[in-house]
Amino acid sequence: MEAAGEYAEPRFLFARMRIKIFLFRYVRSCDMIINGGLTLRMRETGMNRKQKLFLNGGMGLLKQIVAMICGFLLPRFMLEYYGSEVNGLVSSITHFLSLISLMEMGIGPVIQANLYAPLAEKNNDQISRIVISSERFFRRIAVIFLIYIAVLMFVFPTIVNREHNPWFSASLVAIIAVSTFAQYFFGATYQLLLNADQKSYVHIALQIITTALNAVFCIILIKNGASVHIVKLVTAAIFVVRPLLTALYVRKHYEINKHIKLTEEPIKQKWNGFAQHVSAVVCENIDVVVLTLFSTLASVSVYSVYFNVANGLAVTVIMATTGLESYFGDMIARKENDALNGSFERVEFIMHTAVTIVFTIAAITIVPFAAVYTRGINDADYLLPAFGTLMALAYASRCLRVPYFSLVKSAGHFKQTQNGAFISTAINAVLSLVLVFKWGLVGVAAGTFAAMMYHTCYLVWYLHKNIINRPIWHFVKYVITDAAVLIISYFLTKSFIMTETTYLSWLLLACKAAGVTIGTAIVVNLAVNWKTALQTVRRIKGKSA
Repeated sequence: MEAAGEYAEPRFLFARMRIKIFLFRYVRSCDMIINGGLTLRMRETGMNRKQKLFLNGGMGLLKQIVAMICGFLLPRFMLEYYGSEVNGLVSSITHFLSLISLMEMGIGPVIQANLYAPLAEKNNDQISRIVISSERFFRRIAVIFLIYIAVLMFVFPTIVNREHNPWFSASLVAIIAVSTFAQYFFGATYQLLLNADQKSYVHIALQIITTALNAVFCIILIKNGASVHIVKLVTAAIFVVRPLLTALYVRKHYEINKHIKLTEEPIKQKWNGFAQHVSAVVCENIDVVVLTLFSTLASVSVYSVYFNVANGLAVTVIMATTGLESYFGDMIARKENDALNGSFERVEFIMHTAVTIVFTIAAITIVPFAAVYTRGINDADYLLPAFGTLMALAYASRCLRVPYFSLVKSAGHFKQTQNGAFISTAINAVLSLVLVFKWGLVGVAAGTFAAMMYHTCYLVWYLHKNIINRPIWHFVKYVITDAAVLIISYFLTKSFIMTETTYLSWLLLACKAAGVTIGTAIVVNLAVNWKTALQTVRRIKGKSA
């Protein structure tokens, strides 16, 4: 299918005029945020830790809901107007570019962990030292990223389908890379500072606005005949503004001394976060890399549809825990061990219950959703039940590790846990490479599931031995409970079908599956975990930090 928009039609020129007007209003609205309009001057309200945790979590959840809606709308338009080949090409480029975050070497969580104590002590000099060291590091990453982009522009066209000429793919790589470059060069350090200070809501608000406006602009352009290059160029222009505004906010609200001299490295364990980040990045991207190298772009397109659902749900759950690391980190910095243990117990229960409900529903309804979402698209087979179930289980495992991984990072135990991360990475890479030849999409999903389950179990064991000494039996009991809810719900909903291939019919199916799953989860948890459930409800209603 030829890319639309090769020649500028009158309706496309009119759409460009509307885009310019929208962009002007967008920048002006974002400036209002920086000047305090949206933040409501949270600094002076005296919120305690728990209130900040709920605010950050709520904003994170809202951001992910917006991201999921936009994430489903845009690929559908891409598929409809450009076809599976172009959609797979864009998805593959995006995943290849995300590999540059390997160069970050996991320093983000390390920087954040080193900021908890000086923020609690209001030590502006130490905060400034950490910010300066962090900015120097990320500037090096930006330079390396430019080199990586140049190499990828030459190499990528040689490893993908030859349907498009090399310039088509190379120029698309350059355009999609712009916003990632700006993030590393301008905004990464300041975003970490806000996270550590439990003010994630500031940059999350910017993310909500940019994500929504990007979807609006892109849909207008696609429907008016723009080429995929123009669409992605507008996306880059919008996302570049976000890190600039985050940096401006920090400069206005924090006393950062950029002239302070560094006599020693202020960021401890600077290089030991590498394993943690490698594990996360490989688990999120190895599937697409393997499929791009050893399968077809059509397979990548099929993978991206299921990935958008499973990853979207996972990130929604994770975004609801925004601020959890800084919440734990503040307790650790103040040596509030009893509060830490009690809070972790409640978070663990909430995460297992919520993740089990969300991903059981996903496992039941993901293939019917794919059928509706790709209705009328016949250039690839999008209905793969085994693959859909494995993707749901893999990303459920990713969510289950959140409280354990958050506590490890809050405590700054990066060096101590790097071996577990390396093993997880090896499991994912080896299994995906071996199984892709026999089972294709199912094989790479199985590799991801095995790696994520291993890493979750490893973190549980490490916490038991080194940080909170929580009995492993608690985790085993939760896993048994989770499995019981999944199995019972699956058999109770096995006869549920869609009467027709429409979103309304799918929504009715999802509502019935949700009713059965939630009811099952309540019954099972009241039978097994009723004491923890009651304590959690009481604490949520309380006003303590």
